Amino acid sequence: MHRRTALSVSAALLMAAPLLSACSGQARPGTAAVIGGERITTSAVQAQVNDVRAAQNRSEHSSELIAAVPQLDRVKLSGMLQSRILDRMAEDAGIGVTPKELEEERQTFENDKGAEAFQATLLQKFAIAPDQIDRWATDQVLFTKLNAKYGQGNLAEPASKAAGKLGIEVNPRYGVWDPQKVSIGDSVTPWITQVTRPEQQPPAGA
Repeated sequence: MHRRTALSVSAALLMAAPLLSACSGQARPGTAAVIGGERITTSAVQAQVNDVRAAQNRSEHSSELIAAVPQLDRVKLSGMLQSRILDRMAEDAGIGVTPKELEEERQTFENDKGAEAFQATLLQKFAIAPDQIDRWATDQVLFTKLNAKYGQGNLAEPASKAAGKLGIEVNPRYGVWDPQKVSIGDSVTPWITQVTRPEQQPPAGA
């Protein structure tokens, strides 16, 4: 039997500073960041922040949840950038995620914990709102497939190649992009996060 535990891409994965640059110049109005030549707008970041705060306010532990993530806009922007990097790695590797795989990823956790408990765990640990879970699940599937293709712990080279094609500019309002932590400023949100995957049951008759 196998158990997939909580994952975090190490700093060594994208350590080469020249590959991921942060912009210290004047940001274009309404732009939170630019990655791969595409803008992430401040309104898109704020929409994610609003979703999380709304979910936190519905919790009986709302005050604790809100206090635990005081710089939520920075955390959400970091996550959006990290997902774009993962997308590029997958694209370069010819890897994708089907709707069936996405649904199975969610069901694996929901069947083990129950949908409400699963959502509460993601909200508490990673500041992920219910309507943001599909993106989270997509990241998990992609990361697992990339490890399967290159081998566990062998993502540094393909990650560096993918990151070198993107270039990241961050509005100073949100902080400075840190290529070693793969996040903005002093955010402690890991690049790829995952709650413990339920233990797989052996096939009947095995």
